Amino acid sequence: MAPKKNNNALIIFIKNPVKGRVKTRLAKDADEDYALKVYLELQNYTRDVSLKTDATRYLYYSSHIQGVDLWDPLLFNKRLQSNGDLGERMRNAFAEILTFHEKVIIIGSDCIQLDSEILNSAFVLLDEYDIVLGPAIDGGYYLLGVKEYPPDIFTSMPWSTGMVLDKTIERILKAGKSCRLLQELSDIDYLEDWERYGYEL
Repeated sequence: MAPKKNNNALIIFIKNPVKGRVKTRLAKDADEDYALKVYLELQNYTRDVSLKTDATRYLYYSSHIQGVDLWDPLLFNKRLQSNGDLGERMRNAFAEILTFHEKVIIIGSDCIQLDSEILNSAFVLLDEYDIVLGPAIDGGYYLLGVKEYPPDIFTSMPWSTGMVLDKTIERILKAGKSCRLLQELSDIDYLEDWERYGYEL
């Protein structure tokens, strides 16, 4: 049964945790086993934060839906990301979940500084603003929240570059939408990020 409308939804994008396919940039400075451990810790952290958030939770896997893993299917509605680049996959996820909910936020599992207070405040800010963005230190964003199908902010975006946030804001304002930025946080992409913001495994 589809969830009722008029409530919050949190979309979480994750990669299936497969050695050699996660945290590849971090693995170059450590090794694939360590990178996988870091990614699983990040997933654990993201799961715990999301459980403290006032929202219906949707977990989107990258390649296949796992029945038994860190994510309890009674607490997370499990789905599969669509084909295409990151923009296409996010756009399709928003289109699906906005059918059931009025306010939708999407996050990944790379930000160990993210907490439930930030997520809950983002939902509140969507009462006043069309779009809420959580800027990442590397020039991308760790959170995107909307209350209607967003303007064209996903097509031909230079993903994984330092231009993503600025270009996204530019497109939002060009579409005549209001935007609120949250505090700047760091994603965990490299070993130095983990050593600075994470903890010893």
